[in-house]
Amino acid sequence: MTGKEIRLNRIRDPKSGNFLIVPMDHGVSIGPVDGLKDMESTISEIADGGGDAVLMQKGNLREVPKDRADDIGFIAHLNASTSLGEPNNKVVVGRAKEALRRGADAVSLHINVGSETEPHQLEDLGEISDECEKYGVPLAAMTYVRGPDVDSTDVDNLAHATRMGAELGADLVKTSYTGNPDEYRKVVEGCPVPVVIAGGPKADTKKEVLQDIRDAMDIGVSGTMMGRNVFQQDDVSGMVNAISGIVHRDKTVQEAMKDAGL
Repeated sequence: MTGKEIRLNRIRDPKSGNFLIVPMDHGVSIGPVDGLKDMESTISEIADGGGDAVLMQKGNLREVPKDRADDIGFIAHLNASTSLGEPNNKVVVGRAKEALRRGADAVSLHINVGSETEPHQLEDLGEISDECEKYGVPLAAMTYVRGPDVDSTDVDNLAHATRMGAELGADLVKTSYTGNPDEYRKVVEGCPVPVVIAGGPKADTKKEVLQDIRDAMDIGVSGTMMGRNVFQQDDVSGMVNAISGIVHRDKTVQEAMKDAGL
């Protein structure tokens, strides 16, 4: 196995090959929201539920509980913006080699496709991708469709965005889910690397989130990269356990919820 393959197996389930990643990088973009004020406790709950990896800004790697370091993978997010400035203008704040030095297993980059600052973000993705190949680091690309003149829910736009991420070197790509599995097949079929779905704002019910995951998995999605719909739940470990049941053990929504005690 190559170094990159070994590290990929730190952020996915080696048996199913699927991903259950929980992003926790929201502190930079929108501040200390509920669920992220005690990072150590939240990370432990995600690990208890069977999560594969958490995704954080580099400074939060020091929040990893020492006794859980072997229980879950860690992804360092390498670009950022804030809601107080230009939220669509993501700028690089870290590098692959630095992420390895801090203990990360993989890195990620957020690209706002269709935004006014898209050109430099594409350039950043290309440069980070080259670094990742050099050091054997898996790269996750968050390819969102966001801009003044683009439809963020159009399946052709989402297919274009995910394909871009793959072609510029990402090992897995995260993007929005439309809620229409038949339509969403175009996104999965057009991307040569695994596609994982985002969660977006917190949904009204756990069942709603889990049903979207079940529907997406049924048409070939390779897992989830959901933040607020996980770490803002009243039972974080239970929610992760239910998602794991669907993503890794092919359970129905009803089976997953029952087995997780939800």
